Amino acid sequence: MTKLADTLQLIGASPLAWGCAVVAAFLIAGSAAALILPRTSAGPDFADLGKRMISWWVIIGLTAGSLVGGWQGTSVLFAIVSFLALREFLSLAPARREDRLIILLAYLTIPISYLFVIINIYMFYLVFIPVYVFLALPFLMACIGQTRGFLASSATIHWGLVTCVYNIGFIPLLMRVPRWDAPQAGAVGLVFLLLVATEANDVFQYVVGKLIGRRKIAPKVSPGKTWEGFLGGCVLTTALIILIGPDFTPLRGVGLWVVALSLPPVGFAGDVTFSAIKRDIGVKDTSHFIPGHGGVLDRLDSLTFTAPLYFHLLAYYALATY
Repeated sequence: MTKLADTLQLIGASPLAWGCAVVAAFLIAGSAAALILPRTSAGPDFADLGKRMISWWVIIGLTAGSLVGGWQGTSVLFAIVSFLALREFLSLAPARREDRLIILLAYLTIPISYLFVIINIYMFYLVFIPVYVFLALPFLMACIGQTRGFLASSATIHWGLVTCVYNIGFIPLLMRVPRWDAPQAGAVGLVFLLLVATEANDVFQYVVGKLIGRRKIAPKVSPGKTWEGFLGGCVLTTALIILIGPDFTPLRGVGLWVVALSLPPVGFAGDVTFSAIKRDIGVKDTSHFIPGHGGVLDRLDSLTFTAPLYFHLLAYYALATY
C-alpha cells in the first residue's frame, strides 16, 4: 500500500498532473470530433474514428492503471501485451508443422524475460533473448531434424521474440529506475514521455497526412503514408519532446535533442516495417482485437522500435541506474 500511495502522490504532483490532464483533454476533443466529423463532407475518411476513440479510452485507462501500480502493475500489463503481440505475430508468420513445439517454447521466453525485470537483473535481461535464445532456438530446431526452411523459420521466430517481447520489455524496465535518478517525475514520468511521444507521433502523422498529404513516401508498402504526414509528424513530435521532456525526464541539452530528433523517424520506421510484413503475408491488420485499430501489433508497431532506443539514449545521457 505504501508504494501505491507513493505512486498516487507522484501522479498527483506536477508535471504528471497536467500531463494527464492534457491527455484527457485530447481524448475528450477526439471523442467530440468522432461525433462531428463523420457527419461532414469528409465523413467517409473519419468513419472509424468513433471506434478508435473508444479503444483509446480503454488503452489509456489500462495503461494509467498499470502506471499507478508501479513497476509491478506495469510488468504485468506489458507481459500480457507481449503475449498477445507474439501470438498475433506467430499466428500470421509462415511456420513449419515441425516447429509447433519450438513455438510453444518461444512463449516461455515471456515469463523468463519479465522475471529478470521483476528481480531487477538488467544484465541478464539484456542478453537473454538477443544472445542465448538466439543461439538455443536454431539448435533446438536442428534437433528436430527438418532442414527445409530452417534458416527462414528460425529467423522469423527470433525476430518476433525480439520485437514483441524483448523490445516491449524495456518499458517496465524503465519503471525500475529509482526516484533519485529521475527526480523530475520519477520512473512514471520516463514511461509517460515515451508513450505520449510515440503515440502522438502516430496521431500527428495520421492527421497531417489526412489534411495535406499528397506525395506518397512508400506507396508499395504503406500507401496511406505521405511525405507531408511524415515530416509534419516529425516536426510536431520533436517540438513536443523538447517542450515537455525536461519536465518528465532528466534529459537536457544534447541528450534531449538527440531523443527528440531520433524518436519520430524511428517510430515511423517501426510502422513501415510492420506494414511491409503485413503486405508480405497479405493481411491488412494483424488481428481485430482492438476495434478501430486492428491488432495489438498494429497499435504497438512504432513502440517496438522506439522503446529500446529511448531506453538506451536515456541510459547513455541521463540515467546512472543503467
